[in-house]
Amino acid sequence: MNPSNHGTRIGADIGASLAKVAIRRGDEPFRLELAPAEAIERVAREVESLRPRRIGVTGGGGARFADLLALDTTRIGEFDAWAAGARELLRMQSAPPSEPFLLVSLGTGTSALLVDGDRVERVGGTALGGGTILGLGRALTGRTGFDELVALATEGDRRRIDLLVSDVYPEGLTELPGAASAASFGKLAREAGSGRRSDPRDLAGALLGLVGENVALLCNALAGQAGVRRIVFGGCALRGNQPLAQLLVAFTAALGREPIVLVSGEYSGAIGALLLADG
Repeated sequence: MNPSNHGTRIGADIGASLAKVAIRRGDEPFRLELAPAEAIERVAREVESLRPRRIGVTGGGGARFADLLALDTTRIGEFDAWAAGARELLRMQSAPPSEPFLLVSLGTGTSALLVDGDRVERVGGTALGGGTILGLGRALTGRTGFDELVALATEGDRRRIDLLVSDVYPEGLTELPGAASAASFGKLAREAGSGRRSDPRDLAGALLGLVGENVALLCNALAGQAGVRRIVFGGCALRGNQPLAQLLVAFTAALGREPIVLVSGEYSGAIGALLLADG
């Protein structure tokens, strides 16, 4: 961070696992920075060094972060921040929101927001998310790093772990694609007592499939109830996570809706906090 920037505005989204910071001077592009949530004291000192004229703070750790700053801050509601940031990122991706859409934030867990102009409403969610990937990933593979688990999944074949629709109905079903899971981790039950040890890469792939398929199915159902066509995905669980992003896109498109994965979508809350605090 460069302490010489005058007229700087900052937005900070402090979550359960990560602190996301958006920095902007004038009309320059956003500078986006990420740190572990436990490092927020260091982040607070770096933010102070920028001498910003305005700071918007959101997220579950936002109150503590504001207390650490010897500066005035503006508290922004998390859902409002997410929606404002997503609208800005969609414009930056040349996909401006011209109609209501479902915004899906995949963080430690997952929330789904209906965004209709300036109106934002949480319409559902699930405890499945990045925390699931980290927790079950450690239990299943012994790996503790998120990036390591994603890399494993990229190399794995979940078809060796999941019982697929095509395994149950070889002739196929019109309602479901054959590659969809009929039972996540279902083939492990068939191999109980065989002594065979599953490849950690396949287990990681099945884990991402468990999260991705269930999030996609839930959010497509919520979009149907709300009568919206476009589903926008973002959040830290998608950062560098191509397997999960591709699965969400494929399932959403197969169910007849328009999927969009936000570029730098993990910063939606921070960007929105900056914009809303800026008035």
